[in-house]
Amino acid sequence: MLAMVDLMKSLLPLVCALLNSLAFAQSKPNLVFIIADDLTFRDIGSYGGQAHTPNIDFLATEGMLFERCFQSSSMCSPTRHNIYTGLYPFNSGAYPNHTFAKLGAKSVVHYLQPLGYRVALSGKTHIKPESVFPFEYSKKDNNPDMEAIDSLMVESVAAGNPFCLFACSNEPHGPWNKGDASIYPPDKVILPPYIVDTPEVREGFSAYLAEITYYDSQVGQILALLDKHGLKENTLVMVVSEQGNSMPFAKWTCYGNGLQSAMIVRWPGHVEAGSTTRAMVEYTDVLPTFIEVAGGIPAASLDGQSFAPVLSGKTNRHRNYVYGQVTTRGINNGSDAYPIRTVRDENFRLIWNLMPDVVYSNAYTGNKAFKSMIAKAESGDAHVKEFVSKYQWRPEFELFDCLADPLEMNNLAENPEYASVMRRLKGKLDAWMASQGDTGIQTELDAKYHMRNAQNMSKAEVDAEWAKRKR
Repeated sequence: MLAMVDLMKSLLPLVCALLNSLAFAQSKPNLVFIIADDLTFRDIGSYGGQAHTPNIDFLATEGMLFERCFQSSSMCSPTRHNIYTGLYPFNSGAYPNHTFAKLGAKSVVHYLQPLGYRVALSGKTHIKPESVFPFEYSKKDNNPDMEAIDSLMVESVAAGNPFCLFACSNEPHGPWNKGDASIYPPDKVILPPYIVDTPEVREGFSAYLAEITYYDSQVGQILALLDKHGLKENTLVMVVSEQGNSMPFAKWTCYGNGLQSAMIVRWPGHVEAGSTTRAMVEYTDVLPTFIEVAGGIPAASLDGQSFAPVLSGKTNRHRNYVYGQVTTRGINNGSDAYPIRTVRDENFRLIWNLMPDVVYSNAYTGNKAFKSMIAKAESGDAHVKEFVSKYQWRPEFELFDCLADPLEMNNLAENPEYASVMRRLKGKLDAWMASQGDTGIQTELDAKYHMRNAQNMSKAEVDAEWAKRKR
């Protein structure tokens, strides 16, 4: 009997530790963030699109669909820095593409690890330096490594510790070569009215839709792993689409098709299943939201604001204004300097093209699909000529009524009836730029110092390297 009592006493600390560990895990939800790459939100099934996305659509029935989620830059690298740091691109220093954050900046890893989380990133990275982003890394062909994710879940369950996973797909980023394009016959796909209709464009759009379905299958695999390990009930899942596709008027622009994102959040017992919200949120807000959900207090230095009250249904409002920027330095085949800034409120979007006399170019304007658009425009089709021209030559200001004109095709900037709207939004944009240290054209010209290949170079070395490009 005494031996049994002694054994129980010896096991008591272990039992208490296990119970405390289980209680800790139950009190802190796992966090899973799944992101696509170059996916226009309107093309997802649950957002009215023609892509087959059964896993994402089902997730929407189990969680909350955000109708108005936005990001601060419609490019891969600034977007990812934006999400992980909770800072706008100018504030973090990561505002051109192929960029890096300022040394000493903090990321989600620094904020969540002290709260007891393992923080992992599986798939596409596009972030620098590693001292700012000390994730547990894994990937398979630049996509999430499902075996590594499975192991993360197994180990977290065994240890009784919560985890935060960023599963970063490389789809549907070009080249569009994954998925079954046969289910999207080129002659049957429906092109947006702002994209010029040519056989080459239709072929590309078909392959793009197939790759969206491929991304959806990745979402399904991760959700299945949560089910496999009994983690569904205590895991907040957030699925987003990232910036728009590389076709005209989306990626690399400040139009809504480039900056607006899908966002669906499932968190059983906390987020109402099948709900929607019109609250305006930004990618910048993801980090502070995760910190609050994890039991921490978001740092005052973050640009983002937690939208946990939106998730709980306490409010249907979050931001009054959302902001965005694009710099073409760092884009493949990008214009040497073409700074774009934008602000949007509940109804209107104002876009400021700071150097409107420069021709706008990017990777897409040099490929065969865009060349087929140009050829069609030169054949005399006035509608086609208008949209090819609008993509590469823009006025200084563009104003859109996003409620009446959700595709942003009718510029109201010269309409005197909207003069007061223009003044108000321009004032907000000026104030935001000033708060970020954004001086406009000079900031655009200085972008070369913030590109990844300049990370360990002096300004003189960067200037010399840049001069070589101009020869």
